[in-house]
Amino acid sequence: MKESRDDTRFGVMRHAPTFWNRERRIQGQSNSPLTLEGERMARQWGEMLRRFGWDRILTSDLERTRHTAELINLVLKLPLTSDIRLREKDWGEWTGKTILQIRVQSGDHLATMESAGWGFRPPGGEDRTEVWERGHHALTEASRRWAGQRILVVTHEGMIKCLVYRLTGRSFFPTEPPILRRGHLHQLSHGLGGMVIEELNVLPLWNDIQ
Repeated sequence: MKESRDDTRFGVMRHAPTFWNRERRIQGQSNSPLTLEGERMARQWGEMLRRFGWDRILTSDLERTRHTAELINLVLKLPLTSDIRLREKDWGEWTGKTILQIRVQSGDHLATMESAGWGFRPPGGEDRTEVWERGHHALTEASRRWAGQRILVVTHEGMIKCLVYRLTGRSFFPTEPPILRRGHLHQLSHGLGGMVIEELNVLPLWNDIQ
């Protein structure tokens, strides 16, 4: 696809590791602070990301993403804006639990929900279509507000999956082979034709720390 100078380009990435990541707990829209290793990684990312020539940083408003963005920005020194619509999926009553705890406590309910694809909705939470809609609206609005710029987006794994899976026509079924590598930067763009994927798994960021 021919790139227009008016296209807004997005580099989409996940926040640095947190304590709940290490414990394999679902964070959702609750929060867990970055680990010391996560803070160290985020500081390194500024140097790794510098070569892309970003114009600004756009981040979810949750603390773990803002902190990640601020540490990256110690190097990049760019305008930084947060948007509540880029938050992680709301996991409702399952927030703070591990998948193992949910399987034990909910019986077959989790398996049933996993087969619902885009309709997966934890008790008291939101489904994946709602996550896609608010994330897509946030990036579409950003593309109009900062047309032609390169924007680094610091968000969450659930949000990234919803954006990429909708653009690639995936059903979100557990039988689908993975296309996203864990902890990588991905490139999207928005122009006259709407939102498109430029390249997935562009740059590895996370190491083996959980």
